[in-house]
Order: sequence, then C-alpha cells, then structure tokens
Amino acid sequence: MTPDLECRTLCKRFGDTLAVQDVSFSVAPGSFFSILGPSGCGKTTIMRMIAGFLEPTGGDIRIKGRSMLNVPPNKRPVNMVFQHLALFPMMNVADNIGYGLRRAGLPKSEIVRKVGEVLERIGLPGIGSRRVDELSGGQKQRVAIARCMVLEPDVLLLDEPLGALDLKLRERMKIELKSLQAAFDTTFVYITHDQSEALVMSDQIAVMNHGVFEQVGTARDLYYRPETAFVAGFVGDSNRWAGTVEQVDGSTVALRTAEGLLIRSRAQGKALAKGEAAEIFLRPEAIRVARDAADLAQFDNQVSGVVSSLLFNGAASRILVRDEVGEEIEVTLPQSGEFATLSRGAPVRIGWSGDQTTCFARQG
Repeated sequence: MTPDLECRTLCKRFGDTLAVQDVSFSVAPGSFFSILGPSGCGKTTIMRMIAGFLEPTGGDIRIKGRSMLNVPPNKRPVNMVFQHLALFPMMNVADNIGYGLRRAGLPKSEIVRKVGEVLERIGLPGIGSRRVDELSGGQKQRVAIARCMVLEPDVLLLDEPLGALDLKLRERMKIELKSLQAAFDTTFVYITHDQSEALVMSDQIAVMNHGVFEQVGTARDLYYRPETAFVAGFVGDSNRWAGTVEQVDGSTVALRTAEGLLIRSRAQGKALAKGEAAEIFLRPEAIRVARDAADLAQFDNQVSGVVSSLLFNGAASRILVRDEVGEEIEVTLPQSGEFATLSRGAPVRIGWSGDQTTCFARQG
C-alpha cells in the first residue's frame, strides 16, 4: 500500500546549521502520526518542508507516491492547522470554513452543502451564522480543523494546535482530535513537545532530538521499550541513575552508582562492558513498596529508605523515598492497602525487577 506521506533522507541546512539530518519515515493512510521532541529539535522545520513553506536541502517528500519537490504550497494536497488558529474575526463560522472553497471557485450552493456537512461531522451543526469571537476555545479548534478538512486534503498537518489552550481544555481536546481524525479518516501529522498529547492520540510517534529521529514506534513501544537513553528519559517519568558497569552476565548488567548503590538491569542497544559508563532508567510505577525484605523476595533490586516527600495527584500520586545512600527514588503509590496513605518519615523498603529497567551506554 502506498503511504499517504513518505519522507526520504530529508535534510535541511540553515547556513552552517544542519537542522534536519537524513530523516526518513512513512505514514500509512488514515493514521495519526506525531513528531515529538523538545523545542529546537527540527520538528517544525520538517512540517514546513512538507507544507512547502521551506525547500529541503536534500532528500524527497512524497504524498501518495508523488514527489512534492518544487511543488508550491497551494498545489500540494495538504492543509495545515497552526497553534494560533488564524480564523478570520470579520467572518462568521460558515464563511471561515468556506473560505478555501470560495477561493477554488465552487458554486455557492456547493459551498453551503459542504460547509453544512463538515459542521455536522465536527459536532457543531447549526452554528454557521455565529461569530468566531462567540465560540469557546474548543469550538474554535474544531472550526479551524473543519476549514482545512472541507478541502479534502490527503494529509492534514497540525503544528502544536493545543499549545495556547488551558490545561483542562487541552486534555479534552486530545480526545476530540483523535475522534475527529477517525471520523474524517484522514492522515494527521502532528507535531508537539508535549508527550501526553503524542501518547494519547498517535498510532505512531517519532521522537526527535537534534535533527534526527531517535525512535519511531507506538506509544507502548516508546514507553516500555525505549531504544535510546534520550527516549527513555524524554517519554514518561523515570528514575535515572548514572554509574559504572560492575558486572555483565549476558544481557543483564549490574551498575554501581557514584553514591555506591548497586542496580541490576537489562542492557539496551550495544553490549556493555565491565568498567563502562552507563545509565539506568526505571518507571516509578514499576517499583513495589513493602515493610521488609521477605515481601520483595522476587525482586533482584531492593532498597531501604524513608519517605522524604508526598506528591499527591489523585490516581497518579507518588512518594519520594530517600535510600540508604541519600538518593531519592520516585515511587507510584498503590491506590489501596496499607501503603496508600504513607506519611513523611515512614520507613519503607522498595524493590523492582531488573527486567523492568533499561540500561544504556552513557553518552558524552
């Protein structure tokens, strides 16, 4: 099956700076693909090259198998939703949505029909005569998407469209965007620095750093099977230890931290050697809490400590445990039982399996 979007060894140079370095990926028809990374990593540059606002320094961009090199933005079968939605305040909702259709020269009756249909699909029937400034933030988001979707693009590009919304509305719009994408069955390419947006909405996610893709995969792949230290540290919350490999046994290593803690882990990426600098990552929810060592007999990592801080956040509440060498380890609290209401200063013992950690050679 021909991908809706394919980028082949895409590069972009600005003077001496290589902003995008040999990036290759493809997006299947009707899927939600996100590019996730910190500010300045190159994700917006990729988006602007796909849209045609920037010409690549090298490589190719193909939409449904057709190269877009030297094709102007207005001739590409894509449309784009920006962070600042750029709705026309002097026009009502229907005129905003129908703007592109009027520019294309469609008859008025056809425009009215298409605008009515797309308003139904975004769940806002009958608001075509309303002014833009009468809409809520979520309604404006949907109108901006409708203005793009009424033109029936092969690919819809979304440039951090939730960034200007308040937290509660942003959480709701993540679900709505995924539902809209399924309703239109159109390929969405979404860029964001917010990992929760990418994890919730995407079929595939590319994690980008310093102009390259570190890993491309599903949300579960990135969260549970990170391929690089950057992905392990950037996606989700993790405890992190740096140290030196003290033992190697097949794919299992034991790392001694600078403070003296010995942690067993599975190695990721290249094989690690004794004496090599490395770092280990562990999710807070992978750690179990107990009163004594007997209750943690199944775990090959056990640490004693005291609760140093309580981090209450409802279902995702956590504690910080200060271990015997003075390091703090973040632990997800159970929702019931004797450890659900631990207090500061309480002695605890925690344990985890080496199979639930990831270990990488330390860079730099």
